[in-house]
Amino acid sequence: MEKIVEFSAEQLRTLFGENDRYLEKMERELNILLINRDGVLKVIGKEDDVTHAVSMMNRLLNRKDDDIEEQRMNYAIDLSKEKCEEKLSELDENIICHTMLGKPVKPKTIGQKAYVDAMKKDMVVFGIGPAGTGKTYLAMAMAITAFKNNEVSKIILTRPAIEAGEKLGFLPGDLQSKVDPYLRPLYDALYQIMGADNFLKNMEKGLIEVAPLAYMRGRTLEDAYIILDEAQNTTPAQMKMFLTRIGFGSKVVITGDSTQKDLPKDQTSGLDVAIKILKKLDGISICELTGKDVVRHPLVQKIVNAYEAYENKHASGSNAQRYRKGNEQ
Repeated sequence: MEKIVEFSAEQLRTLFGENDRYLEKMERELNILLINRDGVLKVIGKEDDVTHAVSMMNRLLNRKDDDIEEQRMNYAIDLSKEKCEEKLSELDENIICHTMLGKPVKPKTIGQKAYVDAMKKDMVVFGIGPAGTGKTYLAMAMAITAFKNNEVSKIILTRPAIEAGEKLGFLPGDLQSKVDPYLRPLYDALYQIMGADNFLKNMEKGLIEVAPLAYMRGRTLEDAYIILDEAQNTTPAQMKMFLTRIGFGSKVVITGDSTQKDLPKDQTSGLDVAIKILKKLDGISICELTGKDVVRHPLVQKIVNAYEAYENKHASGSNAQRYRKGNEQ
C-alpha cells in the first residue's frame, strides 16, 4: 500500500529529527518506506503497518511540545507496533505542573499515567519499578502541586539512611549535614520543580520537611503529602512503623525498586512484605512500572532490560537446578 501525507517542512524536520535519524528508525522498526518530496510524504508498506504509522506520526505532531525527544519517539514506535498508538494522545492531557524553567511535568508513558491517576485517587500508593521510571519525580510533582493548591499544609519527604553497598564512615558536621547526602535526590527534584529559594523559605517555616525514616517514629502525620523513597531498603518493622504514622487528610506515596536492595542478604525488605499484605485493601494502589516506562537516556532502558533478562535467566537456571536435585532425592 502507498499513502500520501502532506506535512509542512517544519513538521517534517520535527518528525524526522536531526539528520533524519528518526526517519531511519521508523522505517526499520515499523516495516515501512518513507519518501519525502517537497513536503509530500509517501508511506509505503503493508496496509496495516502504513495505517498505524501515519496515525502515530499525526499524533506526535499534534503534541503541545515543539520537539520530539528520542524517548518519546521510541515509545511511540513501540505503541504503534502494538497497534495502540492512540494512547499517545492521553499523555498530553495530564500536565501536573511546570518546572522553574517552564517545562511541563507530565507522565510520558501509559504506566506513568496509571501511576499519576492512582496518586490522584487513592490515599496510599506504592510506585514500584526500575531506575529511571519517574517514580520519585512524579510523586514529588504531585506533592508540590497539592501543596500549592492548599490541598495539604505540608510536604514530608523521607527515605532510609542506608549506604548503597559502601561504608561511608563518619560524616563531618551537625546532624543535618550527616543525613543530607542520603536525601540529596529528593532535594534535586525539589529545586528543579519548586526552585531553591521557594524550597528554602518553606523549609525554614517547617512546611517542607526532608528527614531520614528513623525520624518518623512516634509521630502522627496529618494534613500532609508524605513520600517514602527507596522503600526497598526498609525493614518490615520500619515499613509498619511508617504506615501507622498516617493521619487524617494525608496522602502517602511509597516508591522503590525491588531489584536494588542495599539491605544485608539475610534481611527481608519491608517493601516486599507490605505489598503482599496490603495488595487487596481498598484505598491502596500498587503501580508496577517496567523497563517500558524508563524515561531517562534510551541506553538506560537497554541496561534495565538487559539486567532483567539476565536475572530472569539466572532465576530459571536456579529453579531448574533445584528441580533436578529434588528428583534425585
